[in-house]
Amino acid sequence: MTSPLADTLFAHAAETEQQGRPAALDVAHKAGAFALHDRTPTEAVQLLAEMARGCPSTSWVAGTSLTGKIFTRRTLGDVVGPDELMAGSGTPGGRGEQAFGGVRVTGRWANVSACEDAKWAGLALMVDGTLSWALFPIRDLRVEHTWSAVGMRGTGSHTLVADDVLVPAERVAPLDFSKLAGDMVLFGLTALAPVVGATLGALDVITAMFASDRKPYMSAYASMGESPSARTFRAEATRLARQAERTMLHLAATGPGDHGLAMSGAARDCRQAMELMLDLHGASGFAESNPLQRYWRDVAVASRHPHLNAFLAADRLP
Repeated sequence: MTSPLADTLFAHAAETEQQGRPAALDVAHKAGAFALHDRTPTEAVQLLAEMARGCPSTSWVAGTSLTGKIFTRRTLGDVVGPDELMAGSGTPGGRGEQAFGGVRVTGRWANVSACEDAKWAGLALMVDGTLSWALFPIRDLRVEHTWSAVGMRGTGSHTLVADDVLVPAERVAPLDFSKLAGDMVLFGLTALAPVVGATLGALDVITAMFASDRKPYMSAYASMGESPSARTFRAEATRLARQAERTMLHLAATGPGDHGLAMSGAARDCRQAMELMLDLHGASGFAESNPLQRYWRDVAVASRHPHLNAFLAADRLP
């Protein structure tokens, strides 16, 4: 069963995808989606997964906002409002030069989710050879509309550009990863939770199909539920989705550690579950009017994020 939050976000999901940015940020805000840093990791991933059950893109935006706020809090302190949407990138796409009053920054950061809707952007950059973190008002940056992936279309993950922007000294500091060590698992979970939630959302679509009067194509069965094969496929898809959810919750409760393979395994479970559900729905599952294809595209794209990518996780093994 879905929640009112998931149902409301689902009602706006097609619009979110069409306009390329979340269409129900007010709903997410009221649910506390941009104040996740004050929740436990388990509470945070549960909310992200529930949101993704309705709209994976909106969930993804909330997850990246959480990551950006943690980076900012650990580096600069509590300088961003407790429930504000924040954009960010940990890739050092810019360079800074010391100047009177602060640091002058020039650079480009790709794939910055929610950069059109956030008030602040936290961005990694190099300052005098040191990896640093700077906090910018979005109004000081330029947005280049470069996001064109087939999935997660509603995240608005465009490119941010800084052209000789002066960042006050109090809003830029070296990144100390020893202060972030305890957060690394949560960073990965903010990517995994939307994938898990999207898979559960797809399962909701399949459950509704089984409850309808649809029957297997060219079959004597009167309903999907009468088909032993259909029931088997649905059961296996459910098992894989719930297995991924259990992994997510286990890692949230476990805390720091090298859990890359476990996260990539959960992402792979979600992809396999999606394939089974598409087999059940058949070619009609790819109709643009069918939400199943949106969940499938979102899972396919988000599950390849560096935090979840299987070969990258394998490369990190000693």
